[in-house]
Amino acid sequence: MAKMYYEKDCELSYLDGKKIAIIGYGSQGHAHALNLKDSGCDVCVGLREGSKNRANAEAAGLKVMTVSEAAKWGDIIMILINDEAQADMYKKDIAPYLTDGKALAFAHGFNIRYQQIVPPAGVDVFMAAPKGPGHTVRSTYVAGKGVPCLVAVEQNATGNAYKIALAYIAGIGGARAGVMETTFHDETETDLFGEQTVLCGGVVDLMRCGFEVLVEAGYEPENAYFECMHELKLIVDLINKGGVGAMNYSISDTAEYGEYVSGPRVIPPEETKARMRAVLSDIQDGTFAGKWIAENKNGRCFFNSKRQNLKKHQMEIVGEELRKNMIWGGDKDLDTASN
Repeated sequence: MAKMYYEKDCELSYLDGKKIAIIGYGSQGHAHALNLKDSGCDVCVGLREGSKNRANAEAAGLKVMTVSEAAKWGDIIMILINDEAQADMYKKDIAPYLTDGKALAFAHGFNIRYQQIVPPAGVDVFMAAPKGPGHTVRSTYVAGKGVPCLVAVEQNATGNAYKIALAYIAGIGGARAGVMETTFHDETETDLFGEQTVLCGGVVDLMRCGFEVLVEAGYEPENAYFECMHELKLIVDLINKGGVGAMNYSISDTAEYGEYVSGPRVIPPEETKARMRAVLSDIQDGTFAGKWIAENKNGRCFFNSKRQNLKKHQMEIVGEELRKNMIWGGDKDLDTASN
């Protein structure tokens, strides 16, 4: 079994006297910065000139600098901007200030795995990767809990990279839940695979197909939304607590029987796994990374068209109207999405 760490294994004192620069203030960035600040760490946020997030970070009581200023100031530099923007920013604003003994940190291994970023030999390179969205990282921390994290060390120049990485994870609350040891290579490939085949690509297409089949058969779109989208969270929460067995225990025997007879009809195991293996192969040999890098260099036409089409889809329009009429009304605060 993979090696696990918990709060008793993590010494927050390894962050004493260290200045932590969080590059970016999006979903993960705001969570890491605020959690570390609340854990007593010396934190600043590095943002590009004119960033719309500057006011939000300052309003939260955080020091804000430009990216280059933050990279020069920080002993630990955590890069939390989008994967596709990291390499250019690193070369321009971070690399010139990576002196020996500093640490370069990531929450996902994409740019190290595919060699878009190649750090100098004298710096620690580690990963502190929460296995959940940034808004959940923040909300669980505030609730006294945490999101499980992965830890990996690519370069241990100082000899203390693991201890610093574990201290960092403790600072964002991850050690409260558990920390699993991995590598940049394995985290990158499994993360991309999970996102594409199950968590995002797979689930979204499954929901969309279910919604469309019911609506095309004449059922009210509101009913279709409830049955194929809204209830998914309730099911996943049960699985999160106790696995599929706990979910099956909590649903009706009718629903469980339907799982056994109809699940394989919708997702034929061997055919689905064959297609999943093809996706995994593209991730392993760099085909997917190459396509994504090229998509960003060529104006993101495919990506942007897909995003716009999703906004216009009936399931999104119906869902927005339904959510306004729930007891939580128009609450769109993603920090409470898992509560």
